[in-house]
Amino acid sequence: MVPEEYLRVTDQGSRYDCLLFDLDDTLYPLNSGLNAACTKNTEDYMVQKLEIEESGVQDFNKKMFETYGTSMAGLRAEGHEFDYDEYHSFVHGRLPYENLKPDPVLKNLLLSMPQRKIVFTNGDKVHAAKVLKGMGLEDCFEGIICFETLNPPSKVPESKNEWDVSTDNSTILRTPIICKPSKEAMDQAIRLANADPQRTIFFDDSRRNIAAGKRAGLHTVLVGTSVRTEGADFALECIHNIREALPEIWEEDDAQSSKNVVRSRETIENVVIA
Repeated sequence: MVPEEYLRVTDQGSRYDCLLFDLDDTLYPLNSGLNAACTKNTEDYMVQKLEIEESGVQDFNKKMFETYGTSMAGLRAEGHEFDYDEYHSFVHGRLPYENLKPDPVLKNLLLSMPQRKIVFTNGDKVHAAKVLKGMGLEDCFEGIICFETLNPPSKVPESKNEWDVSTDNSTILRTPIICKPSKEAMDQAIRLANADPQRTIFFDDSRRNIAAGKRAGLHTVLVGTSVRTEGADFALECIHNIREALPEIWEEDDAQSSKNVVRSRETIENVVIA
């Protein structure tokens, strides 16, 4: 990890000074098998722990994800009660992390970027740490914004009346869990990262997350396709193509390397460090 005492950032004249990276299916490819395993584990949890009918669990899970942002958020919105840590342990704890291999190409790219780099995921902190370790990327990010930072125990609503209100410009219904692509999640991530949206690039594989990021004022990069969709400033077939698509990330640092400044780690509040 970046030393706790200091963070290096570029001079205010640079175009970008913060990069937010989604984790799953963004830093590693969809064909890793983790996505499919996660879906299977989620449906098993619904059947085994919440007694949802097995015959309709696939359709139910899809509906929860599409309607509320994540299956977990949908379950809570629909009135299901469960322990969050138990859910994460069941769904993520059995993933085939051994499928993830060190990615020296991506590691070198990330380490060469002069901007602050932060993971922004809906997943829990244990899952994020395992993914980064499996890919050999533990030292590439100064922090992780995850489920626990978006949903601290003291702030999780207990009753439906606390969160069941309309949300402007949202593609999902409100839930007691804050997660992408909700406006609340985007706003919290920007605040936690102490980022200026106009100087921040957001990388994600989800089209609706990218659209939400654009509404929040972020520069956006859709990963996993070469076709730009609503809200996407750039589209990358593979995360390894960053340098070709956004050379300005490096060009500005080369031009202003003598103007780098050091600032205290206190500028980032409450970001989980894996």
